[in-house]
Amino acid sequence: MAKGASSDSSGCGGIYSVSVEQQDKKAAMCPGVPAAGKGEAADPPGPSLALPPPERETWTRQMDFIMSCVGFAVGLGNVWRFPYLCYKNGGGVFLIPYLLIALIGGIPIFFLEISLGQFMKAGSINVWNIAPLFKGLGFASMVIVFYCNTYYIMVLAWGFYYLVKSFAATLPWATCGNPWNSDECVEIFRHEDCANGTATGNLTCDELSDKRSPVIEFWENKVLRLSGGLELPGEINWEVTLCLLACWVLVYFCVWKGVKSTGKIVYFTATFPYVVLIILLIRGVMLPGAQDGIIYYLKPDWSKLASPQVWIDAGTQIFFSYAIGLGALTALGSYNRFNNNCYKDAIILALINSGTSFFSGFVVFSILGFMAAEQGVDISKVAESGPGLAFIAYPRAVTLMPVAPLWAALFFFMLLLLGLDSQFVGVEGFITGILDFFPATYTFRFQREIIVAVSCAVCFFLELSMVTEGGMYVFQLFDYYSASGTTLLWQAFWECIAVGWVYGADRFMDDIACMIGYRPSLWMKWCWMFLTPLICLGVFLFNVAYYKPLIYNNSYVYPWWGEAIGWGFALSSMLCVPLTALYKLIRAKGTLAERWHHLTQPIWGLHHLEYKVPESEFGVLTTLTPASDGGSKAVILESVM
Repeated sequence: MAKGASSDSSGCGGIYSVSVEQQDKKAAMCPGVPAAGKGEAADPPGPSLALPPPERETWTRQMDFIMSCVGFAVGLGNVWRFPYLCYKNGGGVFLIPYLLIALIGGIPIFFLEISLGQFMKAGSINVWNIAPLFKGLGFASMVIVFYCNTYYIMVLAWGFYYLVKSFAATLPWATCGNPWNSDECVEIFRHEDCANGTATGNLTCDELSDKRSPVIEFWENKVLRLSGGLELPGEINWEVTLCLLACWVLVYFCVWKGVKSTGKIVYFTATFPYVVLIILLIRGVMLPGAQDGIIYYLKPDWSKLASPQVWIDAGTQIFFSYAIGLGALTALGSYNRFNNNCYKDAIILALINSGTSFFSGFVVFSILGFMAAEQGVDISKVAESGPGLAFIAYPRAVTLMPVAPLWAALFFFMLLLLGLDSQFVGVEGFITGILDFFPATYTFRFQREIIVAVSCAVCFFLELSMVTEGGMYVFQLFDYYSASGTTLLWQAFWECIAVGWVYGADRFMDDIACMIGYRPSLWMKWCWMFLTPLICLGVFLFNVAYYKPLIYNNSYVYPWWGEAIGWGFALSSMLCVPLTALYKLIRAKGTLAERWHHLTQPIWGLHHLEYKVPESEFGVLTTLTPASDGGSKAVILESVM
């Protein structure tokens, strides 16, 4: 592969060992390279080279990176959203659009974010020094991941609360007669008995239709203490607040020391949920009705392929479960060694992610099939997604099993671990962006620990609005608008434009070749330039055209000002891209063409000086040759002097 190594090329001509004098001369020959990759000054490096910033920390082992990505990307959505979407959208047929969009959109963007972080050695903001005009993408991802960090942990707080309550001889949501139960509370009965006119006791089936399950009353009256609407916040639930505080303490001590500690913790938090899933699957398939549930999960309905909504659900699920557009994957990739094979890692991680989603469906529907058989109803009556599955459907199912507290504790412990590693890796991505944004000269003792503590504290106090009686309505606003499919699709679209068209797909492919020793498949280039942005734009426009206002529990309609707050969440990230670009264009000098040229030139940090080799000094790059360098792959510069 021939490629000229000029001073304005991709910034990665090869690995070349140079002396201090050569380094100084090399720096002088590369105008426009800032000292530390901070800001956008076009002045050549000066005396600041004598005081380089501290070397960026890296993963102790490459498996630390793999486990962290698994922990972050494989989360609650894989367990409680994918199985429901699969059954809802034609069973096994749903795998066709799901896998197709994964190949066209999910894997290419997943690979792009990881490789971009590894190449630029920066978090979600400074990584866009590769195309400074689009630095708004970094700010947008920081806003989105901040919102996710704020509301996502509420699920962990609820799961922790259920876990504590599971350690009882009789599960508190299994029976009526508790202080939080109403007069309408009736324990589980079999609907098939209605053929005789009565179902239980002296009540008719018509009367029972107005009654409420103790599982629902525990969730709404005890855990949420649900008020009448967003406009009625009510009092704080202090029990759930303590669970929330405990979760934040766990998260803080997982991330306060950086990737060296995070990389060790994820070995447990990312793998143990699989152990629990296998245990639950073995238990589930042994239950009566499990086979019917699995058949219901996979039974193909080919007519669903003609429905646009099926393809939209597949697209949004891919972007949700792959954690695209949040900046955390970029942050994780930035701690890789420069020559790590991120291409292979991305493929492996994508397979693990989608495989976990598919496997989780067998676990969920074997148990739902059992519950439907026990209650004498169709599976569609018990199938739920989101919090409804975790805190209503599954708790109801375990009350029907022998040794119910054991299975409840196992499930909620798994739920806690699934969410915990996603949460603390999300916080890690946010902290990485903040630390990289500050100039290296502003460092102070315990800087990281203090910034992590402040970030956790801010999120905790914002979440106090979600532990009130109206907290569920606030949670739904965050979930529906702040990190919705619309915002993630918008983010992914502009990432493709920035790398594929502005920086240049061929140029970035060469940069990746510098890192891993070979160019990735041309499929990646075609996806970055054409297929992925088209998919993102199409699904985005469909979501906007068929927008439906948020309704909670199919009954509560949000007031207009509630929807306005929700759209404020969405636009606060989406507008970062155009507003930042407009601001930079206005502040730049020269004609519009000159401003565009200046703002689309990469800003290289000091670590790129090792790879940015001027042609006039070191010759012309002719080939990229993988070689062994201390047990790791390196790319040797073969030149003509």
